[in-house]
Amino acid sequence: QVQLVESGGGLVQAGGSLRLSCAASGTIFSINAMGWYRQAPGKQRELVATITSGGLTNYADSVKGRFTISRHNVKNTVYLQMNSLKPEDTAVYYCYAKDVRTVVSRYLEVWGQGTLVTVSS
Repeated sequence: QVQLVESGGGLVQAGGSLRLSCAASGTIFSINAMGWYRQAPGKQRELVATITSGGLTNYADSVKGRFTISRHNVKNTVYLQMNSLKPEDTAVYYCYAKDVRTVVSRYLEVWGQGTLVTVSS
């Protein structure tokens, strides 16, 4: 079984920074892509950023230039460095892994439990 465990959320003032981490546990052979989504109160879950195993990245327009996604393939960990945070970045941030292969199984999608990021004005 594969699990994603997020950490690093919290309360920060506008203009501040936070770094989210997400580690995949289990006997993992490979993970195609990893990333972050977020869901603000009353809104749908939306893409924040993704990164492939080869290092190709994709960002939502709203976070380009402020957020940076990175990944450690050996540790099966993905990070999200968030700078210049705005109140509208307040949301629950979910870690995501696509096409996870273990020795015995394959999971098309795996989601973390979410970590709350609150940005005060």
